Order: sequence, then C-alpha cells, then structure tokens
Amino acid sequence: MLLESISGFVKSKKTFFPAFMICWFIQYLFIFTAMAGNPPDGFVYADETISGVTVELRYRTDDNFVGRPIDGYEANRCIISRETAQALSNVQRELKPFGFALKIFDAYRPQRAVNHFVRWAKDVEDTEMKVKYYPDVEKRDLFKKGYIAEKSSHSRGSAVDVTIVAMDPEGNFKELDMGSGFDFFSPKSWPSNRSIGPAQRAHRMLLQSLMVTNGFVPYPEEWWHFTLKNEPFPETYFDFPIQ
Repeated sequence: MLLESISGFVKSKKTFFPAFMICWFIQYLFIFTAMAGNPPDGFVYADETISGVTVELRYRTDDNFVGRPIDGYEANRCIISRETAQALSNVQRELKPFGFALKIFDAYRPQRAVNHFVRWAKDVEDTEMKVKYYPDVEKRDLFKKGYIAEKSSHSRGSAVDVTIVAMDPEGNFKELDMGSGFDFFSPKSWPSNRSIGPAQRAHRMLLQSLMVTNGFVPYPEEWWHFTLKNEPFPETYFDFPIQ
C-alpha cells in the first residue's frame, strides 16, 4: 500500500519530516495518482466493487441546488474509500433478494467542490434552483442553518448520499418514495419528520436500518446521508478530482 510504503521509508531512514510536509506530500501523491486516471490508494470506484449499484452523481449535472456542474466532478464515477465500498456491498447484498438496490447520489467530494458551494452560497442573488431545492429557506440563511459549510465529511471519502431503487418487470429501476427529494433543504428531509406518509417513513426506516446495521452513522437532518462509523481517513479532507 502506498501509505504503508511511505511510513516504512520514513522509519527505515530515521528521517525527520515536519507534520505539515508529510501531509502535503501525501495529498500530492493522491492528486497525482488521480490525475493518472486511477483512484488514489485506499479508494475504489463504486461501480467496479459494488455489484448492481446505480450511480447518478447530481453534482456532475445541472440538476442540483447550484444549477450547474460542480468543480471537481469530471465524470459520473463514484469514488469511495475501500472500507465504505465493502460496507455498501453488504447493504446491496441484503437488498438484492427483494428486487431492490442502492442508488448513489454522491460519495467522495473534492474540497474544491465544497469551495464551489461556499462561493455560490455567498452570491445571494443567484437563486435559480430555489423553487426545487430550498423553497422555504432564504439563501442568506444557508450557512446559519447548516445546509452549507466550509468542510464536508464527504471530502474524507467515507460519507455517502444514497437511496433505494426497485426494479420493475422490464428491468428498469425506480426510486422509492422517500417523502422529499435528494438535497431538499427542509425539515421535511429529516429522517424523523412525521409530516410525510407512512409508506414514505417506512422507506426511510428501511434505508436507515440497513445502513446502520452495516456500520454507518445517519445524519439527523438528511435521510440520504450516512458516514462510515470507522472511516479510514477521519482527519483528512482530500481534493483530487473525480475522473
């Protein structure tokens, strides 16, 4: 493994490296590897490791709260930490016998994408997608209410935004009705919200139960967002592009 090789080199040479230099060097190697067209060490492509998963990276498209593709999303390829992929595979394995599958809206998110969100949020005049994504929230309040932040757990590589899809007789997948759409900024998207119907609450409960059972921690304000409990890079925010 790349990180193990670096650690071994430093120990074998008894060389002193300041912590900031080591962090910078590791980040450089991650970016260089990603530019070569492969996920960095410790990361994998979801579609190559999770059988039957569906990927629709909304931030690669215009269909998101910003209304345009987001910096760093250069391909519709879902990248996640290897440990997260294994945990999602376990969820997928439990869903498959019932004709269900996971659909991923977002996973690893480059820091440059988060920076894009921050720039957009500061431009309070740009409200092109307000009706669809944040009709009940004033854009100037997005920071205060926690919908936009300068750091995201997604940039650590082990947070995912997911839903469940069902396969129809023709082999097409349709999302289960969760009561609100992905990235809908509203208390209606809280997993505990009771204003939605019983079937929608049941769908949310199914998703959350499966994810928690397989090692994920839910986010109390977004039914779709989960972070691997034992994430491998808990203190590192990566910025390599998605290619």
